[in-house]
Amino acid sequence: MPHISIKLYPGRSEQQKVRFVEQIVKDAMSILESSEDSISVAIEEINPEDWVETVYKPEILNNPEKLYKKPGHNPLE
Repeated sequence: MPHISIKLYPGRSEQQKVRFVEQIVKDAMSILESSEDSISVAIEEINPEDWVETVYKPEILNNPEKLYKKPGHNPLE
């Protein structure tokens, strides 16, 4: 624990993704008092044309109580 799942548009380099995950792991270790061995991180790239149906509606719009940071946009408007 924890497992962190990240969904983003394609286009970031492998180096950017690795650096992002390294920073997330450092912060998780510090804030959650977890060991590095207990943390896993997955990155899933979602095409922009699939974002609303794959991510926005099921994970953001329909689950506001789970969001600790809400987006500043609404792709449905």
